[in-house]
Amino acid sequence: MKEAIVIGATRGIGKTIALRLAADGFKVYATGRNPEALNNGVIAEAANAGYTMIPLIFDMTDRDAVNRVYAQYFPDHAPDAVVYNAGTNADDLFAFMSPEAWDKVLHTNVDGFYNTVQPLIANMIAQKNGRVVVISSVSGMTGQTGQVNYSASKAALIGAAKALAREVARKNVLVNVVAPGVIDTDMTKDLPKEHVLPLIPMRRYGVTEEIAGVVSFLCGPDSSYMTGQVLGVNGGMYI
Repeated sequence: MKEAIVIGATRGIGKTIALRLAADGFKVYATGRNPEALNNGVIAEAANAGYTMIPLIFDMTDRDAVNRVYAQYFPDHAPDAVVYNAGTNADDLFAFMSPEAWDKVLHTNVDGFYNTVQPLIANMIAQKNGRVVVISSVSGMTGQTGQVNYSASKAALIGAAKALAREVARKNVLVNVVAPGVIDTDMTKDLPKEHVLPLIPMRRYGVTEEIAGVVSFLCGPDSSYMTGQVLGVNGGMYI
């Protein structure tokens, strides 16, 4: 059975991705900081559906904690697919943005990518097989008012993924990016729809299943000649 790890699978997009990959036949490792939320959520849903899913509990900003968990579950191999979905936001106009808001978003979104993906790459190269899917954002492609920190972090992930794709392509490790637009999750529930929907040509929010479907494609056999690409799933918000 192929293995996949979904970084940040407690809720929203990550939870749906974990369940989709489990349905695709992967043995899924779902990560999160909160054991109760993880076990009572996606892990319980997977068990009820008969899927194989294992919870990994760590804070992705804690490099030592990540390495301790990986040493237990991936001592001499890497999963076939790694999905980096975790992230946070702390929106404000740049002129008023606190150092704490800047540091929190960059440390979590960018350092978290290094902490959770980098330790697996050497074994992916040795196995001459692997898929890395990075969840960025339309904000990383275009920039958004009030999201200088978030846009910077998501743009950094795109740059990192493109560079990594060049480094590992000849070893059959494929690295691609999914850049969602406005998706109906807890993160977007307080956005003023009357102002947001006119910016989206399809005039609706996306749903998490629409992101998970693209991730499924990138982790599957039909994307075997794709690497270094950014797939926008945004309802036409960025064309």
